[in-house]
Amino acid sequence: MDNPALSRCRLALTLLAIAPFALGGACLRGRAGGARDIVLRDLGAFPAPQHRLPPDASDARLFGGLDLAATLSSGQVAHSAGVLATARTLILPMAERITPGLAGRLSGALDDGTFCVLALDEGVDEEALHPALADRLAFSLDLDEIRATEAQALSFDLDSVAAAQTLFSRVTVQPDQILELATLTLTLGISSLRAPHFALTCARAHAAFLGRDHVTQDDLIAAAELTLAHRATQLPETDPPPPPPPEGDDEETPPDETPENEDLDLPDDMLLDAVKAALPAGLLERLASGAARSATGSGSGARTKSNRRGRPLPARPGRPDQGKRIDVVSTLRAAAPWQKLREKGDGPVRVWPSDIHIKHYEQTSDRLLIFTVDASGSAAIARLAEAKGAIELLLSEAYARRDHVALIAFRGTDADVLLPPTRSLVQTKRRLAALPGGGGTPLAHGLEAALTLSLTARGRGLTPTLVLLTDGRANIDRQGQVDRPQAATDAQTIARAIRGQGIDALVIDTGNRPEPALSSLSQTLNATYLPLPRADARRLSAAVSDALDQ
Repeated sequence: MDNPALSRCRLALTLLAIAPFALGGACLRGRAGGARDIVLRDLGAFPAPQHRLPPDASDARLFGGLDLAATLSSGQVAHSAGVLATARTLILPMAERITPGLAGRLSGALDDGTFCVLALDEGVDEEALHPALADRLAFSLDLDEIRATEAQALSFDLDSVAAAQTLFSRVTVQPDQILELATLTLTLGISSLRAPHFALTCARAHAAFLGRDHVTQDDLIAAAELTLAHRATQLPETDPPPPPPPEGDDEETPPDETPENEDLDLPDDMLLDAVKAALPAGLLERLASGAARSATGSGSGARTKSNRRGRPLPARPGRPDQGKRIDVVSTLRAAAPWQKLREKGDGPVRVWPSDIHIKHYEQTSDRLLIFTVDASGSAAIARLAEAKGAIELLLSEAYARRDHVALIAFRGTDADVLLPPTRSLVQTKRRLAALPGGGGTPLAHGLEAALTLSLTARGRGLTPTLVLLTDGRANIDRQGQVDRPQAATDAQTIARAIRGQGIDALVIDTGNRPEPALSSLSQTLNATYLPLPRADARRLSAAVSDALDQ
């Protein structure tokens, strides 16, 4: 039986060869070697010329610029053409490492529709292709699921591709088919307007490949599998509605509201089934647990500028002091156009202080996860046990992820740092052996302790992320008095201070029912809100990992 991943990859690359500029390109995820090398050896169906672009390519490499060697040899300003002026197929090795600036420039150039991109994503864990660039590529293919022996079947039939390219412009689509694709996109929670456009283009290319001049249901199914499945963020609700609350429930029942999309017909079941079958592994579980995150962070530590080490950044004018290093090539490039206007000196090239460019680098700092745990009330022992187990599970990955963890417990009228930032599992188990519990809920004190620890950690080069576990029922204000309204106001005040410092946060509601006040607090923090009643340590650890990695 044919490998489904092989069939999808073969079909997607064939359709991309038929309409490369309209489909933008493909992200090929997988390690170097094996199937990927075979794919890259057989690109004869893609437009020429084909160029490889490194992840740190400069603007001069992309758009052209001063040709330093020609300028110095001729004494006249000479320019070189950029890759984008000639390339029709760009191959991006290590695409997960390209800088946001390069991703933005490539994204803008892709919108012109003059070339296509094959992005080779070798990322692991939180590394991934930049979202702006990924949004402009119709396909996302996983080559790790294809064995090298199977990849031999990925070769192109050039005659079939050429015939389909001729027929592509004459393929027609019915208005109801366009509506069906648009409705399916909305149903799957896809916000990008490029997604239905790619699906429509893919359906037309599929029809042309099979020799048809009109789009059929089979073409729509193939397009949905290839262009929409990996973009899905939700699936239509198929479970029966929950039973009504028992009589005597003291919570208010919200009035019936008519959904905004009540008049929308759900897409054909065959289309939905096709998308479900092609969903990436693990996506449904993340959606079901509510862990799919619209993140404020990157899943790793913050990027900081450095003069000595890290990922190279474009050189900038500056003064060579305090250990800074001169970028000789950039300095000569800045000086070259002015040679004839400057007075002759002893050397062949006259460099002025304004020409000097300094090397700059970018490095990623370690991340600190600050667990701030509600240790008040009768459920304190269970919550602290969950936090303890989750921290121990996360520490097993701390070395590979470069994460540190800390633990703050708040109860009574104060908050205590039970575990300073550490990556030591032995020290963690020793500190967590006996945890106090009971008393009131000084939520503001817990947030204030987390803010203080975050600022201290940031001063030491760490990137703090706050993970708050509480049921949200604060009743102790900052003065240590029992005052629920003031306690809620104090918590909001500290939350605004945390947000003002740009500290990422994750709020986990451990109450039996979601607490509206805690949801409001998470909005003030600009944090992800996860209601997880009665979560055990493993589920809590998985939820935190998934939410932080999105």
